[in-house]
Amino acid sequence: MLKLGLTGSIAVGKSFVLGVLAELGCRVLDADATAREVVAPGTAGLNSVVEAFGSEVLRADGTLDRTRLGAIVFSDEQKRQLLNSILHPFIIAAQDDQIRKWQRETPEGIAVIDAALMIESGGYRRFDKLIVVHCRSEVQLDRLISRDGLSPEEAARRIAAQMPQADKIKFADFLIDTSEGFDSARAQTEVMFRELKLLPDKR
Repeated sequence: MLKLGLTGSIAVGKSFVLGVLAELGCRVLDADATAREVVAPGTAGLNSVVEAFGSEVLRADGTLDRTRLGAIVFSDEQKRQLLNSILHPFIIAAQDDQIRKWQRETPEGIAVIDAALMIESGGYRRFDKLIVVHCRSEVQLDRLISRDGLSPEEAARRIAAQMPQADKIKFADFLIDTSEGFDSARAQTEVMFRELKLLPDKR
């Protein structure tokens, strides 16, 4: 099974590209969805987060208050790194379990794992190829403000807290530029998919 990592900075269109790959027949896994699963009530992941950040990151119903936790970690680099170090082992284990299941079911298929911090964590090394989704910086800022309802200053701060897009691009085997919108991104993704299908031994 060909195993692909898909990454990119915040608000560049990773989820859209992942959706197109799913439509084309790839098995896809969104790391954000996995991240929510590993901190569900009663999990070891949630217990570890509460131990590190306190019960104030819990809602009244016992679920993780992701907005409150996000506000804490995006304003403090050390706390952000702490959260990543707690969650990454749980996320990677869950991803690997899913890939093994897919490999048994469709050994000739293509698996795509989407994760924003794949390069920073070194997780990209687990995959055969790396796709980096990117867009122009002004497009990224506008999308983040619109999507999350943030002020321009808060949006810029969240972008600045991540690895620069130019640095992520250096790691890519394939690049998808979403700056010109969904139709262009879809066309690029379809071309890439055809190239992936032609890889010798899918490597």
